[in-house]
Amino acid sequence: MKQVVALEEAVGYALAHDITEIRPGEFKGAAFHKGHILQDSDLDHLRRLGKNHLYIIRPDAGEMHEDAAAIALATSLCGHGVGWHEPPREGKISLRSLHDGLFKVDVDTLMQFNMFGEVMCATRHTNSMVKKGDIVAATRAIPLMVSQELVEAAVLAASRATAGVLRVSPIRYPKVGIMITGNEVYNGLIQDKFKPVITKKVTELGGEILAVIYLPDDDEMIAAATSTLVAQGADLLITTGGMSVDPDDRTRFGLQKAGVENIVYGSPVLPGAMFMVAYLGDIPVLGVPACGMYAARTVLDLIYPRVLAGERFTRQEIAALGHGGLCLNCPTCSFPVCPFGK
Repeated sequence: MKQVVALEEAVGYALAHDITEIRPGEFKGAAFHKGHILQDSDLDHLRRLGKNHLYIIRPDAGEMHEDAAAIALATSLCGHGVGWHEPPREGKISLRSLHDGLFKVDVDTLMQFNMFGEVMCATRHTNSMVKKGDIVAATRAIPLMVSQELVEAAVLAASRATAGVLRVSPIRYPKVGIMITGNEVYNGLIQDKFKPVITKKVTELGGEILAVIYLPDDDEMIAAATSTLVAQGADLLITTGGMSVDPDDRTRFGLQKAGVENIVYGSPVLPGAMFMVAYLGDIPVLGVPACGMYAARTVLDLIYPRVLAGERFTRQEIAALGHGGLCLNCPTCSFPVCPFGK
């Protein structure tokens, strides 16, 4: 409800419109914005602007001001690694990453939250890599005054996401063992082009290359190399080559001989249809097909950060990558600022 009140009576209430200030040659604009909650410290400024009376908004019973609503909404949305340090501005709060990591969104709960209509939250895509301080989302109440009951219902919906609707999972910095397989490379018939590609992707995210082993298409040698790398301290294994249906491609069979289990072979992503993810105990094993040599971005770029954040992949998680899993092979690659993996 809008009312005219004396200046001193307006403290604690929201302004019903912008208050304009003009300083010739210096400034023209809003000294105070609509919705601003008036403070005692604002009164002298307003008197200098010639204000003795103001239009204010007095909330009706059961209403919340947009700033108070924004604080309640933001609090309900933030999980581990997400927060804010700036006060609401015109009813909006920008939510930021509190540390480097992988940004995760509970997409279903976010949808339920946004179905209330008079509140909203817009986010980055889930599974985006972020740095400390990056804006990952923003939330607000849409009207200046909003039903307290509606806000409480939206907060309750958000609270059902036990890990938080929004969170940033820290990533680990692995010691990576690389096995480059193939008779043609092992015997020197062609030059290996995998090592620099995989090395770059690992080191970009802070990982360490523990060792690189070149192997023929031999089950026993692949199994032995797997055991050797683990004994040397590798906590993540990447194999290259040997992923096709060719009878000479023995990588998966050699890995099985070494005790690798839970093999998920094949992905609905291009490039990367013949990708493999598996596990040797708790150690992830990623099999990169030939596309990894020449394609700027492949399924590895979608899965590798999530593995570092502690996610464990099954067929279901791999199958979900099909939506958005088509790389457009743009002349100039702008990944991750592109549709691939979104």
